[in-house]
Amino acid sequence: MGLLDALLGRSKPVRPDLDRLFALPAAAVTLQAGAGLVPTGTGSVCFASVEGGAFQQLRRDVRELLDADLSRGQEAGVGPGAEAVIDTGADTGAGTGSGAGTGNGAATAAESGASTAEQSGTPVEFSQDEYGYTWLVARHPAQELGELVGDLHAVNTLLEENGFGPQLLCSFVAFRSEPGAEPARSLALVYLYKRGTFYPFAPHPGRKEKRDSELELQMRGLLTDDLPVEPDLGRWFPVWGAPGL
Repeated sequence: MGLLDALLGRSKPVRPDLDRLFALPAAAVTLQAGAGLVPTGTGSVCFASVEGGAFQQLRRDVRELLDADLSRGQEAGVGPGAEAVIDTGADTGAGTGSGAGTGNGAATAAESGASTAEQSGTPVEFSQDEYGYTWLVARHPAQELGELVGDLHAVNTLLEENGFGPQLLCSFVAFRSEPGAEPARSLALVYLYKRGTFYPFAPHPGRKEKRDSELELQMRGLLTDDLPVEPDLGRWFPVWGAPGL
């Protein structure tokens, strides 16, 4: 950072550090002990649309990547999984949504086809929201949070290494109340790719597009020792309807 930047209060952009994702399993232990929230086994990566042939190639690359991981798991004695990737809806590579990421920053995601993935047991699906953002959703058994985080890290790295880093927006892992707990709550720990920080997003149960701000602030205090929490609350963007949440 130069002298002029220092005088004007400008800070040097933070270089993305995807290894911070590996702090999520420790944060999950804290969440369960301090708030009674447990992983659902679902996580997502969100990125701006990649057009045409580039997107088709990306899907193939993700398939090959996860097939390789699956093969290694089987060699290590892990039970066989399902097919690596399915796609939901039409060709996700067609154009980008206008005005995406503006206003309140809400990324309302299309959920069509999500149930298909759950029924077939496929661990990864693609979908596109109304703003033109693409969501890649990974699913694992709830107790396999480490493997889920590994998948999210691998997909982010793949995108970054293939020149799609500027399109990466965020990733998240979903949590919910322990079975039988009241009230039933859900929470996402969202990782901002370009900031290298996390923030909690908690949709209010039973109230459409209403956040449980009290829970979010409580989780900020609870997770301070486990994760680099985003200090600017204005960047705690809602991800309404995000697939996997």
